[in-house]
Amino acid sequence: MIKVVCGVIFDNTKILVCRRKPEKHLGGYWEFPGGKVELNELAEKALRRELLEELSMEIDKIEFFTTVQHRYDEITIELIAYTCEMVRFDFKLTDHDIIQWVTIEELLGLNLAPADIPIMKKLLKLNYKT
Repeated sequence: MIKVVCGVIFDNTKILVCRRKPEKHLGGYWEFPGGKVELNELAEKALRRELLEELSMEIDKIEFFTTVQHRYDEITIELIAYTCEMVRFDFKLTDHDIIQWVTIEELLGLNLAPADIPIMKKLLKLNYKT
């Protein structure tokens, strides 16, 4: 099982989602940004590192939200989601081709990666607000 973290990043009432580049694994799917946790790395530290590497973004107010286990054809992941707020963002994209700020309801219209769907459902159920 591969441990992965993602950020449910708020800016007022909108949430950041990113679309994976076509040539990447799960290309074309939208996701909450993040990445793999390295060996002996704390999940929150991994989230900060991944967002800095992939989006040139710094975050704050990190709080555990939920964990999802999902089996893809070739791998099983444990996706640990945290809510957080953006501190700084330079709009540098490495693994994604598009980013978008959306409302919770607008998430329903996106082609989310399968592991991210339970996170969206929990946000909708809780009508999560910052």
